[in-house]
Amino acid sequence: MLLKIIMKKTHSTHFIIGWALAGVIFASLFLLLWPASHTNNHLNETNESSSNRVISYADAVEKAAATVVSIQAIRFVEKPVDSISPLLKKVTPKKERRENQGSGVIVSDQGHILTNYHVIANAKKIMVTLLDGRQAMAKTLGSDPDTDLAVITIDLDSLPKITVADTNKTRVGDVVLAIGNPYGIGQTVTQGIISATGRDRVGLNTYENFIQTDAAINPGNSGGALVNTNGELVGINAAIFGKAGSYQGISFAIPIAMSLKVVQQIVQHGSVIRGWLGVEGVDLNPQMLSRVGLADIQGVLITDVFIKGPADKAGLAVGDIITKIDNDLIRDTRDVLDIVARGRPGDTIKISGIRQRQSFTTRAVLDRRPQESN
Repeated sequence: MLLKIIMKKTHSTHFIIGWALAGVIFASLFLLLWPASHTNNHLNETNESSSNRVISYADAVEKAAATVVSIQAIRFVEKPVDSISPLLKKVTPKKERRENQGSGVIVSDQGHILTNYHVIANAKKIMVTLLDGRQAMAKTLGSDPDTDLAVITIDLDSLPKITVADTNKTRVGDVVLAIGNPYGIGQTVTQGIISATGRDRVGLNTYENFIQTDAAINPGNSGGALVNTNGELVGINAAIFGKAGSYQGISFAIPIAMSLKVVQQIVQHGSVIRGWLGVEGVDLNPQMLSRVGLADIQGVLITDVFIKGPADKAGLAVGDIITKIDNDLIRDTRDVLDIVARGRPGDTIKISGIRQRQSFTTRAVLDRRPQESN
């Protein structure tokens, strides 16, 4: 009797265990297969929604547009006198009114507007028009022709101020928007990418560190804003690359980090203070080097030394080759300009070079770079 009971329990136990194992196997297979199908369906839904999504930069434009102004700079130039009639030569030349259209960006709550120097150069009157239609006459706070930047100011209440981007996060390939007033037709937005950074041998300004972009920039866009997709200021639109005077796929903007340093100095001092060595030079080329028997040398050949300037006082002379300033090797005249400009009047720099095939070193005390030197 006891044996029968044990056998029944054994059969029952096997039956229960068998079904339990089958349930575990079925559940495991279901858990393995269900998440994959569910994930695939979710991905398909995500991809479908992404493909149907419309990309818009309206929020970025709305954030930045109110801080971008139109500028009308009025200047007067002497009207040319008819060279044929000698009688007209005795007539006092008349002044002819000229208008220059451009753009600017409000960079402070105090009404400071950053623009290009060439937009307001020699202007007698500067009219600023905001996006909301308000207008005001502007005063020039200061300018820096060497970087083609200027700061003007207006006196209006409740002025918007643009947000500045973190330039350390700006990369080639980033989408950017150019906001300005091309041809004076009204505020316009164009879109492109950052094509390159650090363009410093373009030949447009004395000091260059351009952002290159393919966003369309035309006459009148000068001084306007180049912003990222968050509506933050990346640079000041400055120049067009090309002979036709209109957009050809390559445009340049001055990085905002460089621009704000100029603004800071203009607000504090009325101008930008840079170091000055008082020399002129040319880049060495293979022909020059072979002539003097120094084929492996890099540097700048001094062609002129300003009398009683820092270089003159340091003993530099025409014909010397500058190869190094402090710890920086000199490749060309751009290097000399940039290194010296980083210094302040009164700073002492060490200059290494070659004179008549012999190495030399000297020290020069920098002076202040003259204004409008370009």
